[in-house]
Amino acid sequence: MCNLYSTTKGQAAIREITRAMHDRTGNMPNLPAIFPDKMAPIVRNTPEGRELIMARWGFPPPSIPGSKPKNPYLTNIRNTDSRFWLPYLRKVEHRCLVPATSFAEPDNNQGSRSIWTWFARDESRPLMFFAGIWRDWDGERGPKANRVSGRHLLFSFLTTDASHDVAPVHSDATPVLLLDEDARERWMTSPWEEARDLQAPPPPGSLRIVATDTKEDA
Repeated sequence: MCNLYSTTKGQAAIREITRAMHDRTGNMPNLPAIFPDKMAPIVRNTPEGRELIMARWGFPPPSIPGSKPKNPYLTNIRNTDSRFWLPYLRKVEHRCLVPATSFAEPDNNQGSRSIWTWFARDESRPLMFFAGIWRDWDGERGPKANRVSGRHLLFSFLTTDASHDVAPVHSDATPVLLLDEDARERWMTSPWEEARDLQAPPPPGSLRIVATDTKEDA
């Protein structure tokens, strides 16, 4: 599962590709390392048009009486038949595009420690987009030293089988990548019965390793 990625292209480039009409990000910083629970840009549908806005990565886990969640934040979506995810997946108003320039997976094949391995389209790190969903949530989020209470905008994104390019490093999964305009538009506008077909690995050669052994891709 992907729990680290980067977005190092500016908001103007994101707006142009996604045709976002409204930019609520302010002066969006360069983000060479986005971890769970951190703020990152998403593009979502609104009644006034597409909107670029900052959101916090990771849905809260379902509350099951008598059990403690294994993960505090659900950052990836694999089982799209789950009743937890379907209410958001089925509605285009809850789908979003998650801009990224690279993502990291742990390489556990190199001995006693995992080595972060970064994948991008190529060395120039052009923009690509994960297939995401978003929701509102009330509660406390953020680092322990600076908890923020109140309303939060949260997002998560889909994963699928490991792609040809990623599998030698990480055989479990790959983010669902929307690599062209047709895929992005289908995700943002099509009924779920059509959009769900986008949950598939990218073709061989779509990704390459651009950095290793670092927790950020500057």
